Amino acid sequence: MIVLDGVSKVYHGADGEVRALDDVSLTVAPGEFVAVRGPSGCGKSTLLLTVGGMVRPTAGTMSIDGSDLYALGPARRARLRAERIGFVFQLFHLIPYLNALDNVLAPALAGMHSDRSEAAALLERLGMGERMHHRPPELSTGERQRVALARALIKRPEIILADEPTGNLDPENAAAVTGYLADFHRDGGTILVVSHDDLAAENADRTLHLERGRVV
Repeated sequence: MIVLDGVSKVYHGADGEVRALDDVSLTVAPGEFVAVRGPSGCGKSTLLLTVGGMVRPTAGTMSIDGSDLYALGPARRARLRAERIGFVFQLFHLIPYLNALDNVLAPALAGMHSDRSEAAALLERLGMGERMHHRPPELSTGERQRVALARALIKRPEIILADEPTGNLDPENAAAVTGYLADFHRDGGTILVVSHDDLAAENADRTLHLERGRVV
C-alpha cells in the first residue's frame, strides 16, 4: 500500500518559492489503478517522483507497506525502488547505443534478475519481436515506448509509475500501451499514472485531480 501523509515539496529559485506539492494525502491500495490528472505545472510529475523515492518531500511522509521511504538510507531506498517499482517515462530514457533487447535487460546492471529469453518473450508480447535488435534511433516513437514499458515489466515489479506514457504517441500506439498497462493491472499490479490522456482515466479504478499542488 502506498500512503502519502501531508506531503509537501517546496523549491526555492531566483523568483522565490515554488510549492510543487501542498499537503497532499492519499492512499493507493495494492492492485489499484489510479490516474492523476491536472494542468501542466500542477505537480503531477513531482508527485510521481516522490512516490518513486526520487524526490524527497519538504514535509510529510511517503510510505510503501508501512516503510517510510525517506527514512531509509540511500542504498536501501534504491534497492526497494529497484525491486518493487517499475518506471515508464514520457521521454523513454533508453540507452541509444544498446538495441531494444539490451535496453530491456539494462536493470541487470543494478544487479536485478535478468533472463535474455524472458526479455525476448516480453518484447514479442509487446509486438516488438522483429525489432528487438534495433537501436532506439532506428525505432518509431511508439516502438521506443514499448521498449521502455518492457524494461519496466522485466523486473516483475509490484508497482508501475508512469509519467505521461502516451504523451508522445499517436492514438493507435497510445491505445496499445494503455492496454498493456491494463493487463498488468488485471494481473494484480498497482499503477499510478499521470496523464492528460482520457484513455488512462477510462482504464483506472479512480482518477485524482491536482491543481497547484493540491488534490481537489
